[in-house]
Amino acid sequence: MATLIAVNVGMPADVSWKGRTTHTGIWKRSVTGSRMVRRLNLEGDGQGDLGGHGGPNRAVLVYQLDSYRHWQEYLKRDDFVHGQFGENFTVDGLPDDEVCIGDQYRIGDALFEVTQPRVTCYRVGLRMDEPQMPALLVSHGRPGFYFKVLSEGLVQAGDEITKTLHGPEGMTVQEIDALLYKPGHPRPQLERALRIPALSPGWRGSIQSLLEDDGGGHGVNSGLTGAAVPPPAWPGFRSLAVTDITPESSSVFSLGLGSEDGTPLPPALPGQFISVRMQPVPLDPPVIRSYSLSAAPGAAEYRISVKQEPQGVGSSYLHQHVAVHDSLEVAAPRGSFILTKSTRPLALISAGVGVTPVLAMLHSLAAKGDPRAVWWVHGARDGSEHPFAEEARALLERLPASHQHVTYSRPREADILGSDYQSAGRLSPQVLADLQLPPEAEAYVCGPTVFMDSMTKALADLGLDASRVHTEAFGSAGSINPGVKQTDRPAPHLPDKHPGSPTGPSVSFARSSITAPWSPGYGSLLDLAEACDVPVKWSCRSGVCHTCESSLLQGQVAYSPDPIDPPQTGNVLICCSQPDVDIVLDL
Repeated sequence: MATLIAVNVGMPADVSWKGRTTHTGIWKRSVTGSRMVRRLNLEGDGQGDLGGHGGPNRAVLVYQLDSYRHWQEYLKRDDFVHGQFGENFTVDGLPDDEVCIGDQYRIGDALFEVTQPRVTCYRVGLRMDEPQMPALLVSHGRPGFYFKVLSEGLVQAGDEITKTLHGPEGMTVQEIDALLYKPGHPRPQLERALRIPALSPGWRGSIQSLLEDDGGGHGVNSGLTGAAVPPPAWPGFRSLAVTDITPESSSVFSLGLGSEDGTPLPPALPGQFISVRMQPVPLDPPVIRSYSLSAAPGAAEYRISVKQEPQGVGSSYLHQHVAVHDSLEVAAPRGSFILTKSTRPLALISAGVGVTPVLAMLHSLAAKGDPRAVWWVHGARDGSEHPFAEEARALLERLPASHQHVTYSRPREADILGSDYQSAGRLSPQVLADLQLPPEAEAYVCGPTVFMDSMTKALADLGLDASRVHTEAFGSAGSINPGVKQTDRPAPHLPDKHPGSPTGPSVSFARSSITAPWSPGYGSLLDLAEACDVPVKWSCRSGVCHTCESSLLQGQVAYSPDPIDPPQTGNVLICCSQPDVDIVLDL
């Protein structure tokens, strides 16, 4: 008979960590007497990051004494206390290789259902003072699991744990944890997991992504990255010839790029971008800029469309110094801002030069005569600042269920209402509301950061699920630093100081226009990026979750420790890698 050994609770607190402050509820303490279990947590307990923890499907975290003994031996430690792993219930019994998703248990007066394994998160490493702990939990098959509270009630240490229902499919916590995080995702196992009603929505979405990928992700774990894209068509940079230069508006011009021998270029996916390496000043380091591809994805040549910014180093160089027949160094198409496999209605929403990736998507839809309802929504200043107006209209005419709404914030007298544009003013949440987009629609949004933030919120207010709203940022991408209290951080810069001698390879952060020397004292590329205040995304910091997976535009890296599941070819997990040679990252 399994037994509840300890009940552990703790409210979130601010903890100093790596020179920052993280808000976490990972520190739990054992309590005596009975405690009421509610739908969202135990009395006296709380979660610091509700995006990754907590909620009805992750109300109570369970960890086993047998795993305590395993880690005491493996880590050579004897300082553990109940709640050491951030769990609410320390139990004797209920091992991860026997407990199944959907199993139900009665403890005290309460009834529980198993919904998912523990989420891999750096905070368990913080609590354990062992940074690799998230990866170790997965690699050793001892993650622990979450309970959903089916019936509230009192529990206390010493309560017997009685199994009341066997979960359908008999899929253990250990099996489903490995199915997502470890290499190999057999289709029968994925289908089996999705037949379990109790599986939490987050895990269900990840498993569904792996199933829809159906082996076509070319090595990418789409259950973690959310996108299955082919690896880059070539490593590093190659020379492409400028075949055409075309003005598209008063501030936007397009460059056609083809192979130097005239052979067709590898096809890109609609919405992807290429990176261009330039050297505007001969003796200065090169600059790298990324531009979305704006033409039909299957075309023999690429087309990038560039907004000439007054102080833009890259755009000014391309506009003033590059001519037809010149060569440019170009990295292969990359990016996961692409049309997903779906039959849902579509909303393609853009502002300014943000039109470029969604225009490529529109080309793809028009080429197939896609029968779905498609809303083309764009904001520009006026007709002179409206690139691809005629091209977009012609493509929309080839779609049987298309809708167009263009807004001009300052229309000219020459601009015709109802023809050139449909409303005056900025593209606002009210404009979206008036379009009556169906809540089941899929949306792709590109433009300035403030615009994307506004549109994303507006779409959520209209009922669109966050998982179906996709955005593409120009310049530095946004950060994901779960639990870390956000402060005003400076623009990307060279490190203020190096941990040791900076004599290693150079590391270029392309989007941030920073090139810094490597020093082994950093430990990982993530540590160097943070020293440079480069915006980064991470969660486990130990090679499990793939949140930090980034495009490696040039060079190669070594891993220490090795990731649980390697990244896609052409990508790198920056949380556990170090440069072997000079590298360029799309960060």
